[in-house]
Amino acid sequence: MFILLKGLIPTEKQNVVKTLNELLQGQYMGIHYYEEFIKNLDDSSPLRHRFISIQKDLKHHADLLSERIQELHGTPATSEGLIGKIELFISQLFDQANSEKEILKHAIKGENLYGIKMTEELVREKLDEQSLNLVHTILDQQREHVDYLKSELH
Repeated sequence: MFILLKGLIPTEKQNVVKTLNELLQGQYMGIHYYEEFIKNLDDSSPLRHRFISIQKDLKHHADLLSERIQELHGTPATSEGLIGKIELFISQLFDQANSEKEILKHAIKGENLYGIKMTEELVREKLDEQSLNLVHTILDQQREHVDYLKSELH
């Protein structure tokens, strides 16, 4: 079920903003994960350059989500939030991927699990049509990222 923006009552609007902010925090988390991946890749690696490009896409997605939140008169999140920071810290302790293959596997898992699947679950029946269209555009690009990463892995 879609919520039409014009017909949004304040509580529904707040719920849309809350959901979009959760997605925005996820984008920030992805930006920071890719920063760690990029640091672990050799400067001359073509994969490093592709990861920089993917990270730019995530930053663009964050900008789009921030703009949409502001259009709804909400205040956009400015970081991945406390839970995201804790998850990033823990992953840095335990997931020290060193080879390009390991880095690719971690990136694919992150894009699939956190980037796509959790987003799909989070937005189900919670967004107005315009916000949902934006999220679908972002998800399409994330699926393209996964396809590329999988092609590099095999």
